[in-house]
Amino acid sequence: MQQNANERRIRNIVIVGGGTAGWMTAAAMSKLLGGQYHVRLIESDEISTVGVGEATIPQIKLFNQALGIDEDDFLRETQGTFKLGIQFVDWGRLGENYIHTFGSIGVDMGLVEFHHYWLKLHQAGLAPDFGAYSLAAVAAPQNKFMRAIDAGNSPISQIAHAFQFDAGLYARYLRKFAEARGVVRTEGKVADVILREGDGFVDAVTMENGERYQADLFIDCSGFRGLLIEGALKTGYEDWTHWLPCDRALAVPCESNGPITPYTRATARTAGWQWRIPLQHRIGNGHVYSSRFISDDEACAQLMANLDGAPLAEPKPLRFVTGKRNKIWNRNVVAIGLSSGFMEPLESTSIHLIQSSIARLMSFFPDRDFNQDNIDEFNRQAHFEVDRIRDFLILHYNATTRDDTPFWNYCRTMEVPETLKQKVDLFKQHGRFYREKDEMFASVSWLQVMLGQGIMPKSYHPLVDLVPQQQVEAHLQGINTVVGNCVQKMPGHEEFIAAHCRAAGMNPKRPDYSIR
Repeated sequence: MQQNANERRIRNIVIVGGGTAGWMTAAAMSKLLGGQYHVRLIESDEISTVGVGEATIPQIKLFNQALGIDEDDFLRETQGTFKLGIQFVDWGRLGENYIHTFGSIGVDMGLVEFHHYWLKLHQAGLAPDFGAYSLAAVAAPQNKFMRAIDAGNSPISQIAHAFQFDAGLYARYLRKFAEARGVVRTEGKVADVILREGDGFVDAVTMENGERYQADLFIDCSGFRGLLIEGALKTGYEDWTHWLPCDRALAVPCESNGPITPYTRATARTAGWQWRIPLQHRIGNGHVYSSRFISDDEACAQLMANLDGAPLAEPKPLRFVTGKRNKIWNRNVVAIGLSSGFMEPLESTSIHLIQSSIARLMSFFPDRDFNQDNIDEFNRQAHFEVDRIRDFLILHYNATTRDDTPFWNYCRTMEVPETLKQKVDLFKQHGRFYREKDEMFASVSWLQVMLGQGIMPKSYHPLVDLVPQQQVEAHLQGINTVVGNCVQKMPGHEEFIAAHCRAAGMNPKRPDYSIR
């Protein structure tokens, strides 16, 4: 019996493509598979990766912890900074902004969620914006940051943070980690993919130099082209550009001549949006836009006119089609990263989807039988996750009153998926929102975007009226006061970096721009 099990066990794994997706996969496998499998990663130095300044969400801490990576060391090696959320500028209407932060907001009263009590007072003109009850939303614009500490019921105990770092340096960091644990890197380009007769599984890849590498399991991290999942297996692709119309991007780093903000910024432009990701040594910038509504030259001009400092390189152009593969796992190929599909980086989900795909693969790790029920459930879960993220991103475009450009007119009036429409319609009535199963973004994230972009419910939960208004006012005022006091005591973001994780070569005398 044991012999049969050993005969069925996968022994060789080939990862095609490096970059963040490839080396995250290789690092995880080198750690979690305990050296019992031979893992080879094939990449070419001649093929550039998308890697730019990359922003993340808090779940990445779980990935790094699973690998045993020290947070401060990781930040030093990747020129990383801390992130409390994303500031959205001009999305709901011109001249307005809000911050989508991590972590909880306010404190519930009884069985009714906090935001319902806030809605009652806000509609009566007795409460400030929703973000005033979030420590992160108050701290971020003041460039304050600290990690959570055990402080009892204080909101300081609940601080949730993520990171902003150089994706290329992160890939290099993980490569060193993976190779030290037995992953073999092969330099070169794949010239051909050989399919097995009979079942159409991938049997081997052939290199330009004639070398041939066979494997039981292949991981496609080849980026947009999907060399294995699409090029060889013709899996098919579901196009979402009618909902997420941006199809191009320009990325460029620039000098930093101001404070290193503990948040990413997404500024809506005439036909798309611009990202700003502050690192220790520079700022990562990019313009995501729709070629239907703006030319490449105009998009480039907008980007270059809105940099904080001098550009450090020529803008790098990217073209993409938002959507997903019809199957993320097809036969013996699992697509991870851009090869599985692409949803623009509006909510910093790219690295998270790599991470969740790796975790899901480990959960459904196959033997050489490649049971189809196992593969089908993997795909069902993967599709559910990306479909709900898709809805969340569409919300940002559709929940707007902007009518100043053809692009925003299109976004404001487009038909949205029924799954998104149901969420928004429910919220518009009594402010109710329910997280469905294991969808990635929790209720507090949806609330911040809907409220931040002007979706205000007609009413609130009726049970709120059972609590005397004076008690509700005192509850909200108490939270607001505690948040303000906590932020006042927090160190500046750059001060915290200097004390814990400043990268080698960074100027220790850099001015402290934090607001005291």
